[in-house]
Amino acid sequence: MSVKIMSVDKDSPGEQAGILSDETLISINGNEINDILDYRFYETCENLTVILKNENNKKRSIKIRKGEYETIGLEFKTYLMDNQHACRNKCIFCFIDQNPKGMRSSLYFKDDDSRLSFLFGNYITLTNMTDHDVERIIKMHISPINISVHTTNPELRVKMMGNRFAGESLSILYRLAKAGIKINTQLVICKGINDGDELRRSLTDLGKLYPAVQSIAAVPVGLTKFRQGLYPLESFDKSSAEDALKILEKFGDEFLSQYGQRICYAADEFYLKAKRPMPPAEFYGDFDQIENGVGLMANLKQEFEFALEDFEPLKGKRHVTLITGTGPYKFINNLLDELRIKCNNLVCNVIPIINNFFGETINVTGLITGRDIIEQLKDKNLGDELIVPAVMLRREGDIFLDDVSLDDLSKALNIKISVSPNDGYELLNTILGCDGVVETGRCNCW
Repeated sequence: MSVKIMSVDKDSPGEQAGILSDETLISINGNEINDILDYRFYETCENLTVILKNENNKKRSIKIRKGEYETIGLEFKTYLMDNQHACRNKCIFCFIDQNPKGMRSSLYFKDDDSRLSFLFGNYITLTNMTDHDVERIIKMHISPINISVHTTNPELRVKMMGNRFAGESLSILYRLAKAGIKINTQLVICKGINDGDELRRSLTDLGKLYPAVQSIAAVPVGLTKFRQGLYPLESFDKSSAEDALKILEKFGDEFLSQYGQRICYAADEFYLKAKRPMPPAEFYGDFDQIENGVGLMANLKQEFEFALEDFEPLKGKRHVTLITGTGPYKFINNLLDELRIKCNNLVCNVIPIINNFFGETINVTGLITGRDIIEQLKDKNLGDELIVPAVMLRREGDIFLDDVSLDDLSKALNIKISVSPNDGYELLNTILGCDGVVETGRCNCW
């Protein structure tokens, strides 16, 4: 499949070679270009032969010589160059199936695209991959790949994912590992289904694939109040979360002893559900799965404490309110205690927002909606400024899941809004009213 060029960057090698917008890119150095991975991989050579065709299907060949780290400079209609690959599974734990009706259409799209795994860190299930896809990953040595495994028991995987090919597709995992592709794995743990002995089996099987499998993250299933007609699942409570943690930490200790790397980690949510203190930052090594909510809070705590060592106290009085989910509320509130002691002219209140939209069993910060914030804060004294964690926001960083904007929130509560990323240094800057770089986070754990 050839791809149409929408524009050519000014002064780029492509423009200098005479490539025109509306031409179609056929191949680079004899390699057919089907999507962004083909384009990115084959354009890295310094000497290129590019085949193009115009709207009249007339082909032409041009030569391009460029720097080692230069790109050709072509822009395409969509980032992937073709349609995003949708998920074919019917997982019993799928969060998208638990969304209420009436939300924007993008929130109901289930992606399962191996290209997005490499480009953006998305997790894939392998059930959507062809032999060509696998061979291309190996040939291009695309790494790391993020894979949603859930269980290494083929029969159980078929049941959990509602796809008769889900068991046999596990062979791709072993094939990629054998080829030396680095892999991050995820297990969404469902109580009474893939925990207990099944979890032990999965950790044993995945552990044998080290060093190709460089990390294993176990995440508790998230259940909203919109599960009518779906597979009956139970939320983890304190006792069952503790049982899962014991297994995960035991295997982590064994991997650490055997490989010098822990590789197996529980998501922060498991510690919150078990009412256990978070492990220290050094427990998480290189934070391979921080975007998956693993070690996120430990990293935030470490950064915030480092930032406190050098902060400059406020010259005047300041009163702000920080909002968070009910799960991490205690952790976040305790995190600010030392700042409150050092800065007695600062009032920084933390308010947990109950998730009425999805249901109270959803207690992470990243799934809080604008309407819940407005409803629960409208009669409260919020001080001079409301601080919103960036993980609550979608799109360009100014829209909540229910399409309430930051401007809508500011007007409804009649208060200035500041956005803080999941970064301890920037959190301190935002609380103190200092200038700092604000970036939108991806994980939804606080």
